[in-house]
Amino acid sequence: MKLHIVTIGEPKLGYAKEGWAEYWKRLGHYHQLRVTHIADKNNDAEHILAALEGSYAVGLVIEGQQLSSPELAIFLDKRALEGREISFVIGGPDGLPPNVIEKLHFQWSFGKLTLPHDLAMVVLLETLYRASTISAGQPYHR
Repeated sequence: MKLHIVTIGEPKLGYAKEGWAEYWKRLGHYHQLRVTHIADKNNDAEHILAALEGSYAVGLVIEGQQLSSPELAIFLDKRALEGREISFVIGGPDGLPPNVIEKLHFQWSFGKLTLPHDLAMVVLLETLYRASTISAGQPYHR
């Protein structure tokens, strides 16, 4: 399956750079990956929507639906059957603009906590990796 990760900015802190690199490598064993890091100065609906164009767009939104790891695995398996790329987007400090949220195919939430941007990027990759191992019947998720 093709996964596209869209973020405002790139991981900046050391732990986040290391975590991103580690889980990017692991996730690459299961999916075709690409990333779009939108520059902070371009944190607007126009640039975000352009990055999401043509894909099944999933946005991280605090008010979105929470999924367990097995539920995320099922969600990804269903999207794989559709044969289109899935884009996961993390907004900037103020989240995603309302006109981006209204165009999302799915609003996903890690929960009601607000996470630092760098940490959210690593958590996204780790949760996708965990769900991928569940789908593949690998023991990582235990």
